[in-house]
Amino acid sequence: MIGSMTTRDSGKDLTLRIAQNPEADELLGRSPLAALVGMLLDQQVPMEWAFTGPYTLAERMGSDDLDAGRIAAYDPDAFTELFTTKPALHRYPGSMAQRVQQLCRFLVAEYDGDASAVWRGASTGNELLKRLNALPGFGEQKARIFLALLGKQFGVRPTGWREAAGPYGEAGSHRSVADITGPESLAEVRAYKQEAKAAAKKAKSAKAGRAAKKPGGPSGT
Repeated sequence: MIGSMTTRDSGKDLTLRIAQNPEADELLGRSPLAALVGMLLDQQVPMEWAFTGPYTLAERMGSDDLDAGRIAAYDPDAFTELFTTKPALHRYPGSMAQRVQQLCRFLVAEYDGDASAVWRGASTGNELLKRLNALPGFGEQKARIFLALLGKQFGVRPTGWREAAGPYGEAGSHRSVADITGPESLAEVRAYKQEAKAAAKKAKSAKAGRAAKKPGGPSGT
């Protein structure tokens, strides 16, 4: 393993409750790459499923951690099979296997395979956000959420990190995985996501309705 996330600045062991699985959470707490892979997988599946993925993947690779160099060099078809073997690691195991390999190849090329180097040495939140945005599979939202996770739970707090994370960096919020510290907060984050999804759907429907009423629209002249 290259790099470590086993302790906070205080020196105390880092305990996470994101995957809601002790073994999976223990790996997330000590492995920078596992945390990045969990964040990459966190889309279109329950958060616990996504963040348990790195632990299951490590098990299937016969290891107690993930190694970027080994994953980058893995035969693509064989690596995909690690994801598709039941129970599958994701709702879209094939495409996610490709994305994980792309991420690891990038880490090997740009950071010598050391995932923690992505945030180590970043002097400002904006610099860290830029680094995260450059990772394959990390769009603006995912980068901000992971930045917030680093700040809130891993003690990685360069100047301006909350501002760079946007609303996900707000103290006391329950918007994302960055705020999950146990079953109760998981339920709160899930409720927030459902409300946000419903609001977005309602806004889209209202916009379509206004467009239909305009002259020349679907129900116009």
